[in-house]
Amino acid sequence: MAYSAMKGGAKGIRANSVEDIKEIKKNVELPIIGIIKSVYKGSDVFITPTLKEIDLLYREGVNIIALDATNRIRPDGKLISEVFPTIREKYSDQLFMADCSTYEEAKEAYALGFDCLGTTLSGYTDYTRGTSLPDMELIERLVKDFPIPIIAEGGIWTPEQLKRVFELGAYSAVVGTAITRPMDITKRFVDAIK
Repeated sequence: MAYSAMKGGAKGIRANSVEDIKEIKKNVELPIIGIIKSVYKGSDVFITPTLKEIDLLYREGVNIIALDATNRIRPDGKLISEVFPTIREKYSDQLFMADCSTYEEAKEAYALGFDCLGTTLSGYTDYTRGTSLPDMELIERLVKDFPIPIIAEGGIWTPEQLKRVFELGAYSAVVGTAITRPMDITKRFVDAIK
């Protein structure tokens, strides 16, 4: 899928797991936003939730490491504001993307020193469920208020939506399910004729 995306014109790949990233790097010469999804008991944070996952991605040499930057409790019982200063210090040469769900989380991530802000988790936290996706309002506010790259992500299903996020000033966008999940893609078409 990563190779097909590259051939189709993608300028970067967001990939989950070191195993997938290794294989992608063998076939694709594009920048990689790396994540590791790990579920830990007692925490809703699962996108690159601990230093263990960050260590693995750093050693693999991804261009950007994305991690959950919501205000939810992490598996170690701490908030992103408590752990990111240590992460930033340990990996001073690494670019980090903040996967946020709200404006306030993005504001805090910017203050903490993240290199780019993503709308990845808007609509996917308990307190943002029901948000219309893609979250155009959040994208527009972040672009207006923060001088670092804003990456539109979450719910981008159509070329028209993608065009709109760029019109709003997004630096780049991640299109996931609409490209990578054949079952969901097929279901959209079937639902349209029911």
